[in-house]
Amino acid sequence: MRYLHTMVRVSDLDAALDFYCNKLGLVEIRRLENEGGRFTLVFLAAPEDQERAEQEKAPMVELTYNWDPETYQGGRNFGHLAYVVDDIYALCQKLMDSGITINRPPRDGHMAFVRSPDGISIELLQKGDSLPSQEPWASMENTGSW
Repeated sequence: MRYLHTMVRVSDLDAALDFYCNKLGLVEIRRLENEGGRFTLVFLAAPEDQERAEQEKAPMVELTYNWDPETYQGGRNFGHLAYVVDDIYALCQKLMDSGITINRPPRDGHMAFVRSPDGISIELLQKGDSLPSQEPWASMENTGSW
């Protein structure tokens, strides 16, 4: 058995791609448009997984955009996507600077949570050992749910 991908339904493909690619830093690997089924699939990978995703078709996130409007609720009941990052403080600052709320700040220098435009919880984990605690993160309160 081998992990392939996790599918996440999105209500606004442009907003989702802005979040996942422009802000979070994932890379689009491939896109499938299905006129008959009236949907678009966009497969994304973390930069360090790009070569493997292109060759093996894994590990990836599949964004599913249904062309006919639907309302999706309960992103938290999905669970979350998790990514290991080189510098959790730098990424969280970059996300904040681009208007993303840090729902669970990396107070411990190890873990943070943000949400996609569709309410999917994204866990960010520091690669290796936790970074030393530092401000403004150490005293930052949680915002919303994660």
